[in-house]
Amino acid sequence: MVGKGLKFSLLVLLLASTGYALPGAAQTEDALLASTRKAGTIKAAWGSAPPFTVVSPDGKGTGYSPEVLKLALKGMGVPTMTAVLTSWDAQIPALQAHHVDMVGAGLQYTEDRCKVLVYSGPVTVQRNGLYVLSGNPKHLTGSLSQIANSPDVKLAATAGSAQEAYALQAGVTPGQILRVPDVQAGVATVKGGRADAFYAGALAITHLEQKGIEVVVNHDGPLAGYGAAFRKEDIRFRDELDKQLDVLRSNGTMKQMLLEAYEKNGIAKKDALASWDRVANTHRAKDVVPSCE
Repeated sequence: MVGKGLKFSLLVLLLASTGYALPGAAQTEDALLASTRKAGTIKAAWGSAPPFTVVSPDGKGTGYSPEVLKLALKGMGVPTMTAVLTSWDAQIPALQAHHVDMVGAGLQYTEDRCKVLVYSGPVTVQRNGLYVLSGNPKHLTGSLSQIANSPDVKLAATAGSAQEAYALQAGVTPGQILRVPDVQAGVATVKGGRADAFYAGALAITHLEQKGIEVVVNHDGPLAGYGAAFRKEDIRFRDELDKQLDVLRSNGTMKQMLLEAYEKNGIAKKDALASWDRVANTHRAKDVVPSCE
């Protein structure tokens, strides 16, 4: 009997060392991962931010950010992603109400959001900037404090965005801020003269000269990191996604996709490479916002 028990123990050790789990000893699979693998898809809330995020009426997400996440999800055994076009300020409520399984990589990391969400590592990291008419007629420097001290300056920001929160924290009054639904509307407010600047990621808008605008980068403000967001209880799913993003980051796939997307859309090569350097050296949300899990 002792010999049989010893043989069985050795067999268990051997199987464990090769990565094989005995049926009775298998770990419980993460609930979200199990359900999405079974369904063959995951439902993700996305905001409209072309050309880097485009959501079609039939639930297809295209552009750099969705394509990176789709590759990572496939590596986890989730073959497709159903994109749900959702206004920026409705994405967290939709996630918490279980209307979607995740939020796509469009909500910037912030301390407040990390109190209620867990984020994946970033797919983009950039500075924020002020988009102004060509020639910068108001002579804005990129500083929010300058705008706070200039009551006549009107600032557009996406409703519910981190940029809106940063502007308010810097002393820009609610009366100075024009809340818009998305990037396209932000550009339109500047072009139409309703706002003097639109505050967003400094690489969020492409082909600036064709649009008659330019960007003044805010070098003093926090970095803007963007990753997928999940409910706190789905942290194990997030951890598995991070492993797949690490693979894409280390094998050159993410770099190639990012640089191709920027080049295709008129982003200067030096700016594209600077953005990639930030992504390459930023593997987790806490590398950008230390309070994030």
